Amino acid sequence: MSTLTDPPKESFRLSMLIYDTRYRSATIQVVALMGFMLLAAWLINNTLTNLATLGKPIDFGFFREPAGYDINQRLLDYNSRDSHLRASFLGLLNTLVVAVLGCITATILGVLIGVLRLSSNWLVARIMTVYVEMFRNVPVLLWIVLVMAVLIESLPAPNAFRGENATASMSFMDSVAVTNRGVYIPEPLFDRSLGNISLLGESSLRFDVSVDFLVIVAVLIIGFWAAARIKARADRIQEATGQRPTTWYLRLGVVVLPLIAVLVALGFHLGYPELRGFNFQGGIYMRNSLIALWLALSLYTAAFIAEIVRGGILAIAKGQSEAAGALGLRPNRIMSLVILPQALRVIIPPLISNYLNLTKNSSLAIAVGYLDITGTLGGITMNQTGRELECVLLLMLVYLVISLSISAVMNWYNNRVKLVER
Repeated sequence: MSTLTDPPKESFRLSMLIYDTRYRSATIQVVALMGFMLLAAWLINNTLTNLATLGKPIDFGFFREPAGYDINQRLLDYNSRDSHLRASFLGLLNTLVVAVLGCITATILGVLIGVLRLSSNWLVARIMTVYVEMFRNVPVLLWIVLVMAVLIESLPAPNAFRGENATASMSFMDSVAVTNRGVYIPEPLFDRSLGNISLLGESSLRFDVSVDFLVIVAVLIIGFWAAARIKARADRIQEATGQRPTTWYLRLGVVVLPLIAVLVALGFHLGYPELRGFNFQGGIYMRNSLIALWLALSLYTAAFIAEIVRGGILAIAKGQSEAAGALGLRPNRIMSLVILPQALRVIIPPLISNYLNLTKNSSLAIAVGYLDITGTLGGITMNQTGRELECVLLLMLVYLVISLSISAVMNWYNNRVKLVER
């Protein structure tokens, strides 16, 4: 009678790192990683040595020096005596403003154009096709310059609004002035303001936050939360009884009524722009450079988003719309309730790339004189201080952080709306 025993385990030998397939891939990866790290260390050391030889070691002390230049479009208080760090911070805010406004506008236009390209109306579909092909086949820089030229040449100058023989007039009940220098819109003011909160003290990144704004945001958040609870309760009743109670007036009321009460308590009113001297004063001023950059980037990116939306809709089986039509749904309800929710899983991944492209294309703002982070940190500050390496590295880091943040938010949303398979 014989017995079976396990063969003895082979002891580990260094040669197994190369000849044994169980370890070979790991060995190659470790060697490649070490080689990359050595190359990176050599490049960094070589750069630092050359900079020290030139008498320009890496130093970020220039951020404390006075900037000495003005920023024409800004969200916070600033003057030319402020530091380069504050100037760069305001440039970053300008970049974020264009990115947020551009992404929102491009998404709305792109979805609308993408749906209309699939319209059964021949003329509408062809017009949308011309729009898409025209915008996406011309460099975005040309569109930015063209929109800026149109705004400057076609809109009236501020003095055209003056006197009895004025050739131009304000819009929306004399509350908005559209000129070749920019657009002036009413600004929110409060008679019984709660004041401001200064954040970060007296540092270069200091900024004041309106307590009135924080209170309004808090009331809106609470109102939307309450509206969501009311909707959830209606969903539970519908699942239990098959009948859905009417709740739109309750959901609207819990959002609007508290907001109105807060605005009345704070003495809310609008401050309108007025023509004084050679220009308008008061209100919120949006320069033509901001508007041109915003419109050009939005129209350009919307052409790409439209094709993404069209492809996502075509990816949904035709039987889905036929089944929804058999239930009596109208075409617009079929699109909003059946087709687009399913198409999101196809639309969102390439949509992220277009958001990133729009954000990076905002660096072309210098072409129309809009000072974003590229124009401040990567432009005037770099030229004045001579700190090319520091400015370029920080500029790359800023765009990297913004891009990764957009990707993280969109990927989170993609995981929320994707179909769950059983």
